[in-house]
Parts: sequence; structure tokens; C-alpha cells
Amino acid sequence: MPSNDNTPGQNHQELTYLPVPIPKAPPKEPRFAALRDKLRDGWNRAWDVDGVLYEMWQDVLRVPEEGPRHMAPWIRAVLMVAGVSFVVLMAKAAGEVVLQALHQLLTAVPKVQVGVDTSSGVAAVVDQPVRTYIAQHSAGLAVEGSTVYTLWLLTGITGLVLGYLSRNNGVRAMWTAWGAATVFMVWTTTPAASRTIAAGLAVLAWTFLSAFAMRGLTLRRRVIAGRPAKVTVKPEIHVPVQPPAPAAEQHPHTGCPFRD
Repeated sequence: MPSNDNTPGQNHQELTYLPVPIPKAPPKEPRFAALRDKLRDGWNRAWDVDGVLYEMWQDVLRVPEEGPRHMAPWIRAVLMVAGVSFVVLMAKAAGEVVLQALHQLLTAVPKVQVGVDTSSGVAAVVDQPVRTYIAQHSAGLAVEGSTVYTLWLLTGITGLVLGYLSRNNGVRAMWTAWGAATVFMVWTTTPAASRTIAAGLAVLAWTFLSAFAMRGLTLRRRVIAGRPAKVTVKPEIHVPVQPPAPAAEQHPHTGCPFRD
């Protein structure tokens, strides 16, 4: 008999060899998911009523009421750091501007002629020898002689003005050294025939200006009078006074040679 392909046994045998479906793997968690969850939880806890960020925000809100004296220490520290940083940045910027201006001034100075009779009058007795001395001794320097002459003028003006205003001993010492160097240059450069007169005039001019640069300077020793000692009288201190000794009982026949 021909085999029947539709028998139940054969169908059951064929079903046993069908491909079994493979289950899909569960989706993987994204990377750093646990870290992200921890950060989110920490952020939420920080903004709770007792959290760190909540307390800091409350400190910021209380600043207008408490004022700068009673504000939170961390706010005062932040303001101080910000203020110091601002001052440093401003000082740096100002320093760069001043240095740039000074550089421009000193680089423009070489137009001034040194060692040439550019002054007249009484001032030329001191100014011309100084110019000549600087021109003769600044040949091997890295700066021009006119720059050295400008620095010499600025040093004298600074010592005169600051000595008058501040009365600082360091500024006075600078003024004294500047005057001595000026007199030396005048004495060295001036011809021998008029050297004494030129140096004398330089000393007189420097002495006259020293009355302003060394204002308030005295060689007398300051004597500070001592203050009188204060005597404090305390009423609670009592001096014990002993009562007088009782007088001896007088006998009616005192002084009589015959006593009872």
C-alpha cells in the first residue's frame, strides 16, 4: 500500500525536527548609568532641607540681612579672594601701561643732545658739565647718553618731591647721593680755572633745594617727657588706728610721800 504522508505519526515526527527559536538577549544598560544615578541622587540630597547646597543658598539669601560683618565665613572668603584677584589684575594692567609709557619716554629721549651747550644762564653752570660728563662716560653703555641724562633728572625730581611730601629717610638718602654725584660731575668736567666757582654754585643750589627735600629733618635728639604717675586713692583701704591706752587711775594722794 502506498504510504500516506498525512498520517498523524509522521506529522508528529517531522515537528520534532523544526528549528527552535533563540530567545533575544536582554538589552544592556548604558555605560555609566550607575554613576549617573549616583550623581543624580547626590544632587538631590544636596538640595534637601539639610543638604550642603541648600544651606549655602540660604547663607547667600541671608547676606542682605546679616551684612558683611555677620555673613557666612565661606562667603567672606570668596569675596576676599575675588577682591584680591581683581586688585592683582588691575595692578598688573597698570604696571604694563606704566612700563610701556616709560619705555616710550626713554626711547624718545635720544633726540636730546648731550654734551652740547643747550642751556644758558646760571643753570648752565651745573647742567652743561653734567651733560658733558654723561656724554663722555656713557659711550660703552647699552643705553643712549640722553637716556642716562633723563634718568638723572627724574631721580633728582623724585627725591625732591618725595622728600618734601613723605619725609622718608630712604628718599632723603637718595637725594643726598644725587646731590653729591652732581657736585662730583661738575667738579670733574669744569675747567680748572672755574672749577671752584662752578662746584660752589652747585653746592649752593643743592643746599637751597635741600631745604625742601629734607623738610623736618633735625639733628637734635627728641626727648619725650614722661607722664606723671597716677595715684589712685581707694576708699576701701583703712589704716587701723589703735585706741589710746587707758590712763592710770589717779589716786587722790598721788604725789604724797605718805600713801595708805
